[in-house]
Amino acid sequence: MKNYNKVLLKPNSIIKEALQVIDSGAMKIALVVDDAEKLIGTLTDGDIRRGLLNGLSLDDSIESIIYKNPTVCSIEETKEKILEVATAKKLYQVPIVDRDGKLVGVEEINELLKPTKKPNKVVLMAGGLGTRLRPLTEHTPKPMLKVGDKPILETIILNFKRYGFTNIILSVNYKSEMIEEHFKDGSELGVNIEYVHEEKRMGTAGALSLMREKLDEPFFVMNGDLLTNINFAHMLEYHLSHDAVATMGVREYDFQVPYGVVNVDGHQILGIDEKPVHNFFVSGGVYVLSPEVLVTIPDAYYDMPTLFERLIKEKRKAISFPIHEYWLDIGQMSDFHRANAEYHGVFK
Repeated sequence: MKNYNKVLLKPNSIIKEALQVIDSGAMKIALVVDDAEKLIGTLTDGDIRRGLLNGLSLDDSIESIIYKNPTVCSIEETKEKILEVATAKKLYQVPIVDRDGKLVGVEEINELLKPTKKPNKVVLMAGGLGTRLRPLTEHTPKPMLKVGDKPILETIILNFKRYGFTNIILSVNYKSEMIEEHFKDGSELGVNIEYVHEEKRMGTAGALSLMREKLDEPFFVMNGDLLTNINFAHMLEYHLSHDAVATMGVREYDFQVPYGVVNVDGHQILGIDEKPVHNFFVSGGVYVLSPEVLVTIPDAYYDMPTLFERLIKEKRKAISFPIHEYWLDIGQMSDFHRANAEYHGVFK
């Protein structure tokens, strides 16, 4: 997403300032935000001209000419969805906001249409045994199980490629020869693939200790048994814009107690909540990490929750990225069948 700081205005800005911002910026648009950086509206050269024709002067406030109902997209929206919205509304730029309405960027449609390759690497953890999916995994590693018309791992790689991430590191162990034989160096898929072999199980973070020299800028880590269509470019931008060392994709999880919950004080009943629903955020198995966290990871079995707990204890900035798009952890047989049933409707 484009750096938008140079085109920001406040509601009390004057028209002369707005003209300077619009004329000096390549986007030819100004974005009006409040003190909390929530998007109030947009302003174009046309809005200003109409205001001047209606009697406003260059020293008047822009308040009355702000377009306060702009089309926006959420930071969780996919590239395809943003293009669909922009095409329908004939827009050249689309402001991107988070779930609280805070401005986090601007997507320029011409840029979205360009094929761009990003240097950031993607580490995919593909060495698990997949014991819960036996007998399917007795002769096939779980990431190579076919969902739709291709292996799970291939869908993951192609999804990253859609957003320009083509440098892939596969951490492999169980039946690694099947994975390497299928993907080779990745050239047939238009990506670059290299392999790191776990000689022993090292957990979702421990394997990163084997590739410290390969990761010199913010990188993705993702489990090799997930299907999701999140906007990876937005997740990286979110990580960078918050100056975080670690970002965890999180899913909202609802749990309903199947009984009436009785609230008591001693023997006194205070009330009854009938089958209450509790909401939690759970790890989505996809992360963005900055290289400086690698020194924290030992050359041993180490999981991501342990890494995040340590970073939090050290008061280093670890943040969450909400995942509202399609997401499925293929951990059990029922998940595998569900993934196959839903695949073609999600991954066209």
